[in-house]
Amino acid sequence: MPTDTQTSVKFNPEKMTQRYQLQETRLQEKMLDGTTRCHLCSWRCRLKHGQRGFCQAHVNRNGTLYNLSYGIISAIDVSPIEDKPVKHFQPGSQVMSIGSYGCSFRCGGCHNLDISWGVSALDGLAKGESTEAYVSPQQMIEVAQRHQVQGIAFTYSEPAVWLEYVSDVAQLAREAGLYTVYVSNSFVTDEALKEIAPHVDVLCSDVKSLDEEFYQDICRASKVQDILNSIEMANKLGMHVETRTNIIPTKNDDLDMLKGIAQWIYDKLGSDSPWHITKFFPAYKLSDLPSTPTELMNKTYDVAKQVGLKNVYVYDDKGCDCADENLTVSEYLSIDADEVYTIKKCAASCCGDEGILLKKYESKD
Repeated sequence: MPTDTQTSVKFNPEKMTQRYQLQETRLQEKMLDGTTRCHLCSWRCRLKHGQRGFCQAHVNRNGTLYNLSYGIISAIDVSPIEDKPVKHFQPGSQVMSIGSYGCSFRCGGCHNLDISWGVSALDGLAKGESTEAYVSPQQMIEVAQRHQVQGIAFTYSEPAVWLEYVSDVAQLAREAGLYTVYVSNSFVTDEALKEIAPHVDVLCSDVKSLDEEFYQDICRASKVQDILNSIEMANKLGMHVETRTNIIPTKNDDLDMLKGIAQWIYDKLGSDSPWHITKFFPAYKLSDLPSTPTELMNKTYDVAKQVGLKNVYVYDDKGCDCADENLTVSEYLSIDADEVYTIKKCAASCCGDEGILLKKYESKD
């Protein structure tokens, strides 16, 4: 009797193309009813031919899931690792932050909508009309080395959404003597964590709240315990873990709840585990809310110390790890902008000359 099958496609550097091309979703399961399930994030989207997952970055083409955003770079920046924020891993080193497009959450206060959600950019890829920058894994290592950084951070968008690229770059980075940082909401599957843990050095993860309602508001499929379990598993798998909480007035600012986060960190990650408390700045659907009061942030620091956490950091001038206006991607790549921003069509023959990757954009003729 046929059974559902789950596959994990392994990285083979010899098969990596220097041109944009769909890459098979690293963790997928072909179901008996003809659909295919994605096992990268905890949505575990079940898709028919022509459908995309919640993140919009993975598409089912004839029963196989592919990552639209593999190698597509939305932003690059170089800064101290402390800006991620990471304080207890290679302090003083420089890290190159890179991001793509797509997210498993829909946070009402997101400062990074165009990158994090990336709807228009991912639509452009699906239509075969995208002019976004493509950088192969090996090229990304060369860019990092050229800028003389010590590490690469996957951030700005949720790394689980393009985990195939994260994993491939991280493996090459380790061979090149570079560390890697994974900045995440931790709405990720155990399978995905086990995929990247051997290659990624640091997890910097949000613990947004301990209230179920808060998480349900930004992701109806999420549960607090699933997020916490994921962070704990990353720690057990050997990744260096640092957590952060962005305190949003009226949303997750209950002091007893914040003390509960500190207690969880103490109990599950240890008294030395760093906790970063960041300031909320009004944005998007939460533009009517005030910024986080300094007094509340200091009180949170005090209760965390009372719990027994030794390394608590308050950022009264910093919120999310967003992509700042800096050098353009092409300038970081040291490649002529006209060459970087050419139209990207999948190089594989199955996509046709028009490069269209999604059924709804195909010609109706």
